[in-house]
Amino acid sequence: MSTRFNLFDNEVALKFAKRFANAGLVVRQSTLPRSTQELVSLRASQVNGCGWCIDMHVKEAAAAGEDPVRLHLVAAWRESTVFTEAERAALALAEEGTRLADAHGGVSDETWARVREHYDDDQVAALVSLVALINAANRLAVIVHQKGGSYQVGAFAAFE
Repeated sequence: MSTRFNLFDNEVALKFAKRFANAGLVVRQSTLPRSTQELVSLRASQVNGCGWCIDMHVKEAAAAGEDPVRLHLVAAWRESTVFTEAERAALALAEEGTRLADAHGGVSDETWARVREHYDDDQVAALVSLVALINAANRLAVIVHQKGGSYQVGAFAAFE
C-alpha cells in the first residue's frame, strides 16, 4: 500500500507539524529521561502499528546511545529483565493510555500509583503529554499510510 497523502508537501500540514514539534520540544526538554521518552514512544507506536514512528524512535534512541537489546525487547517488556521499575511503570502507562478503547477504564489505579512512585510532578506531566503526543503522531502517520524505513535521525530538528 502506498502513502495516501504527503504531509510534508502540504502547507497546512507543515504548519501543524511545526506546532506539533514545538509541543514535543516541551517534553524533550523536560526532566523525563530521554531514554524513557524514546521507549514510551516506541511502545505506543508498536501498539498502534505505526511503522513510520517505530522507525523514527528506534533510530533516535539508537543515536542517543540506547542499548539495542532494550530496543528489541520493548514489545515484550513484561517478559524482560532489562528495564527499570520506573521504565516499566512508564511503559505500562504508555500501553494503557494508548489502548483507551480496549481498557474501558483507561489507565488503572495500579499503573498510576507506580508512575507516581517513580516520577515527580514535572515528569508525570511530561509523560502524560508524551503519551498523548505519540498517539496523535501515530494516528497522523497511520491514516495517510506513512511507511517506516526512510527516517533519518534528526529530521525534525528543523521544526523545533
